[in-house]
Amino acid sequence: MSMRTEPPFRADHVGSLLRPDPLKAVRAKAAKGIISRDALREEENRYIRDVVALQEEIGLQGITDGEYRRTWWHFDFLSGFDGFELGKPLDKGTFKGSDEQPPRAMITDKLVRNNPVMIDHFTYLNELTDRTAKFTVPGPSMAHFRAGREGISLNVYPDLAEFWDDLAAAYRAELADLVQQGCSYLQLDDISYAYLCDDNIRDSMQARGDDADELALIYANALNDATRDLPDSVTTAMHMCRGNFQSTWAAQGGYEPVAERVFNTVNVKALFMEYDSDRAGGFEPLRFVPDDKFVVLGLVTTKTAELEAKDTLKRRIEEAAQFVDLSRLCLSPQCGFSSTHHGNKITLDDQKAKLNLVVEVASEVWG
Repeated sequence: MSMRTEPPFRADHVGSLLRPDPLKAVRAKAAKGIISRDALREEENRYIRDVVALQEEIGLQGITDGEYRRTWWHFDFLSGFDGFELGKPLDKGTFKGSDEQPPRAMITDKLVRNNPVMIDHFTYLNELTDRTAKFTVPGPSMAHFRAGREGISLNVYPDLAEFWDDLAAAYRAELADLVQQGCSYLQLDDISYAYLCDDNIRDSMQARGDDADELALIYANALNDATRDLPDSVTTAMHMCRGNFQSTWAAQGGYEPVAERVFNTVNVKALFMEYDSDRAGGFEPLRFVPDDKFVVLGLVTTKTAELEAKDTLKRRIEEAAQFVDLSRLCLSPQCGFSSTHHGNKITLDDQKAKLNLVVEVASEVWG
């Protein structure tokens, strides 16, 4: 067994990192028009340089920009497509323990990618590191999942098949430019699959006229359509979790309801899977992971500061290896540290300790 020199890495991470308070303050000023967008970009650049250096110092091989230019992990990307708008949040209660709720995706016109969305984000990151620049985008399902048919204009898209076709085409245009700029490690964050394992959410899907099992396949096929033109030189990964908003969560339930159909349908090389709490269930659904996929075990939580015991992590890796060979396993935190601009309720020192732990345990298990 050995550490990997290509993605997914034995010690990996999901992507977003805590925003330092000074960066938050600068972004707030820019939102109020107190400083210019150019001034904001310069400050973002400075803090991105710092967080890239931090990841390299820790020993990570897949380097992200911490998603420092984003407000929301998904909506900033989708908002780059013409026809996409943000709507009012769902009723309170989506995220357990939080009074604030995220907005919903609303499709008000034909979806078109007329201009680059985040190409400049990647090119700046790629210039900063000699390691693998990892870029994250939301899965296509994020344009549908929360609002469903209600969020998609019936006048614009009377047939949802046209919506999915246009959305995938918009993705393909953006991803093609990312590849042209040198992107070789692309992660699609698609939380919908884990949400569809929650009985309450499955019931709510049925109540609005959707079948959860059918949705899982629709979303998987949409992801495949969005990434179908990517060359073999690009490692694609898919991240699944049960909500990550200011250290709160939104769903619970093991992967069993979606495991067989989704794991064998999505055309990705690696599955980043949340496994930091009992809410994720056991490792038994991993028996459905085909032999050509890696599983990155999200065993280290980003929600709380308490540091996991190395022996516990190693034992859990051994348990997972009963279903997926150890050679196809890797380790990461269960989600990002700051999926939204708010960040989880831990400190920068806590974050560094968590990432160091991932690197150290991976080295001891596989190195």
